[in-house]
Amino acid sequence: MPSYWPVWVIGAVLLLAAGFATTFLPRWRARAGAREEAWVMARAAIESARVSRDAAYTPITQAEQLLARAEAIAADRGGRSAATAAARYARPADELWRAAAGA
Repeated sequence: MPSYWPVWVIGAVLLLAAGFATTFLPRWRARAGAREEAWVMARAAIESARVSRDAAYTPITQAEQLLARAEAIAADRGGRSAATAAARYARPADELWRAAAGA
């Protein structure tokens, strides 16, 4: 009589692999999408701050420092928290330069 236990073992391994893939693949994709979205927002904030800097008539040291921090974080290209931190530095710099240009 032939032994069927290798077939059952292979089937169980395939079933576990399929369950793992269907559980974690969407999570990995969602995480990668969220990270990319955060970096798009950070790059937009940095670019907006650069435009505001070019439009401002007076140099603002604090805004320059904030933008430099944001650009340094963006150059390292980390995860979602790094993108959030870069945007957190770029937005106040943009606001400072907009206030200086509008005054």
